[in-house]
Amino acid sequence: MSAEVRKPVLVIGLGRFGGATARTLERMGHEVLGADLDSRLVQDFAGDLTKVVEADCTDLACLQHLGIAEFEAAVVAIGGDIEASVLAVLALCDLGVTNIWAKATNDNHARILERVGATHVVFPEQRMGERVARLLNERLLDFISFGDEFAIARLKAPEPIIGLPLISSECRKKHGITVVGVKRDGEDFIHAVPDTLIMPEDELVVSGLIEQIEKFAALQ
Repeated sequence: MSAEVRKPVLVIGLGRFGGATARTLERMGHEVLGADLDSRLVQDFAGDLTKVVEADCTDLACLQHLGIAEFEAAVVAIGGDIEASVLAVLALCDLGVTNIWAKATNDNHARILERVGATHVVFPEQRMGERVARLLNERLLDFISFGDEFAIARLKAPEPIIGLPLISSECRKKHGITVVGVKRDGEDFIHAVPDTLIMPEDELVVSGLIEQIEKFAALQ
């Protein structure tokens, strides 16, 4: 079989968020065109991405010159400049780019981006702040939110279910969460089954609504 061909992606803005996104996409095998007005950032990324240009991506003519009409996906990572991010999204829409991810700094910014054509809007700073706050709970070890109040988390087994098989703990019925996997010290994660016995020091992988996971992790 031939190797999967990953589609090229344009990343506008090579700050912390845009730069991390661009480098990760490149490692995943995508062709990445990075663009920024800061010549220093362009130089920093010159050896890391498929191509890096110093360009004003709010300018439709500039995007046309770069051949962006051939791209299906773009990331607009210039959330700090609201006007520039909106203009960039508008220009990408005009060129027919169908999958546009845009960074927003607040709810109003997000609504504007969605109205002018962004297909996905993200709040990286807000998400990171929420993540840090949750991980300050010593029982929560890792946490991934999917943006619709649903999450997957890794946590220390709460005291009330230690010594019980999962079927007796009634985690789903009592707490609204599903235990997906269990990890014991020195062992790999295993899939949880109804007769899995929860032991002290076990780590659990659970899924459910964010509020329910937080309450479950806090059980004493």
